[in-house]
Amino acid sequence: MKLHAIDLIIIAAYLITMVCIGWIMRKKARINKENYLLGGKSLPWYMLGLSDASDMFDISGTMWMVSLCFVYGMKSIWIPWLWPVFNQVFLMMYLSRWLRRSNATTGAEWLVSRFGNSGKGVKASHNVVVAFALLSCLGFMAYGFVGLGKFMQIFIPWNIIQPYIPFHVAAEYVPHVYGIIFTLFAMFYSILGGMHSIVLGDVIKYLIMTVACISIAIIAMIHLRGNRVNVPNGWANPFFGWKLNLNWTNIVDDANKKINDDGFSMFGIFFMMMLFKGVFASIAGPAPNYDMQKVLSTRSPQEASKMSGFVSIILLPIRYSMIIGLTVLALLYYSQIHGDLQTPGGTDFEKVLPAAINNFLPIGLMGLVLTGLLGAFMGTFSGTLNAAQAYIVNDIYLKYVDPNASNKKIISMNYLAGLAVVAIGVVLGLFVKDVNTVLQWIVSGLY
Repeated sequence: MKLHAIDLIIIAAYLITMVCIGWIMRKKARINKENYLLGGKSLPWYMLGLSDASDMFDISGTMWMVSLCFVYGMKSIWIPWLWPVFNQVFLMMYLSRWLRRSNATTGAEWLVSRFGNSGKGVKASHNVVVAFALLSCLGFMAYGFVGLGKFMQIFIPWNIIQPYIPFHVAAEYVPHVYGIIFTLFAMFYSILGGMHSIVLGDVIKYLIMTVACISIAIIAMIHLRGNRVNVPNGWANPFFGWKLNLNWTNIVDDANKKINDDGFSMFGIFFMMMLFKGVFASIAGPAPNYDMQKVLSTRSPQEASKMSGFVSIILLPIRYSMIIGLTVLALLYYSQIHGDLQTPGGTDFEKVLPAAINNFLPIGLMGLVLTGLLGAFMGTFSGTLNAAQAYIVNDIYLKYVDPNASNKKIISMNYLAGLAVVAIGVVLGLFVKDVNTVLQWIVSGLY
């Protein structure tokens, strides 16, 4: 373990701060349903934009994107279009205004303003959106849960913790134990403080990540000066033909295996599928997740558009300064980190990010980066949890079980729904072997 006292102090201070924010914001969140789920629709657009960008800066996604950058080089910038990344453009231009004008609490409720309030088709579409929202929320929670566990395992080896644990944990479940521990912190402040504590926590996390990402980029530039990275021809070229044409033979042979396993060799066809799927998905409407909840939390339709346009501007430059910086360090000193990436099944490229951090960042900065990435998990987890609570309480409980529930009962149901969703998300996470598996399930099977 290369963490030093100052790194541990930074991480502990962040966790304590998040718990305090949840405790302080609990009274404001308990005023009514709108305050709990949407921050009373009183939060400034730039804070919601920072929060939304922070939620997209998740730890599992960043591990995945660093592994892609390592293997696919500059061509990897296209692969995140699976989500699709340009959905924010559609939101900024027209969708966000339309959403906010509806004064809805969730995406399912917004369907009333889109299709009307009667008819079998409207009811069926409402039920489908609720089901999709809950499935995607659970999928994202399992996705973040696994990524965090794999990440923390490198910095806090289990052989140091095991003597203090009164039971045995099999090696394949060690990441899940770490995931459960930090999930409890995220659950506490998000369930207690609702949207108010989530947004404030995300803004703090974004500021930490900005400092960390820029520092990593500077360190990578210093190390790269006068050196060259050993990569295949075409690695540095973002453009491509029908085939990928990247050959890692005699450089990192396992990278060829990953390309084959991912199925991205026919990159031109893959890109066309992503492009069409992204356009159709964006035209169909926003996905019912934390992104939509942030749009519905803005003060006006105009601020909703500003928030959506602001997200990509503040997210991508900062995030990619970290991704490319860590990739360059990993490539320059691959022989040094090679052992950290090995598993019984071969090289695990999702471990490039934590291995690079563990080997190349100085004391203090490592603590700052770990705090930011830990906060990235907590922010994504809490935002997703808030969205799941909104659909369960607003679109199931209040619509079908108790439409006249008192404010006290609604808040209690939010707490209960939050605990249930976390429990199910953790159980699903126990069955997931790696980040890419659940990510492919989300972006391919579910969407």
